[in-house]
Amino acid sequence: MKKIALLRGVTPTGKNRIPKMSYLVEILTQAGLENVKTYIQSGNVVCETDLDDDGLSRLIHDTIQEKIGADLAVIVKSPAQLERALFENPFGESYDVSRVHLVFTNACLDKDKLNELAKSDFGEEEFHTGSECLYLYLPKEAKKKRLNTNFLEKKLQITATMRKASSILRLKQM
Repeated sequence: MKKIALLRGVTPTGKNRIPKMSYLVEILTQAGLENVKTYIQSGNVVCETDLDDDGLSRLIHDTIQEKIGADLAVIVKSPAQLERALFENPFGESYDVSRVHLVFTNACLDKDKLNELAKSDFGEEEFHTGSECLYLYLPKEAKKKRLNTNFLEKKLQITATMRKASSILRLKQM
């Protein structure tokens, strides 16, 4: 079954650096995943496996930690979940698509915390919820970006990762 793993916290330098995506493909293939592909350096993995989401997340996390030394959270989604996330995108054609971000988590989101967050004023930035992810619109003009992964993780007490809508579309197509 095809799965998409979104790695949280990949950095270009430092302890959470993935040296080469080709090496990541190699070690994940050796770990038993099939048809492993990566997309851009920020840590997007498409693969085939019979493992459930938790098992896949653990396998990828442990393999990366053992072989590379990076301690990365792994958010696992199916192609259908990505398709639903793109379909539910609340930002229409009047929005700059390059400023639309989707935030994914493996956690169940607390409805009360989400409702409280949805009532907040983020100025020019926008926040919406969907069945598969959270949606952020982060215009370039916003003077101080409040909506980011760290902020959402603290407010909702989750581990999450953010991707541009265009990256999610590409991953779904892979």
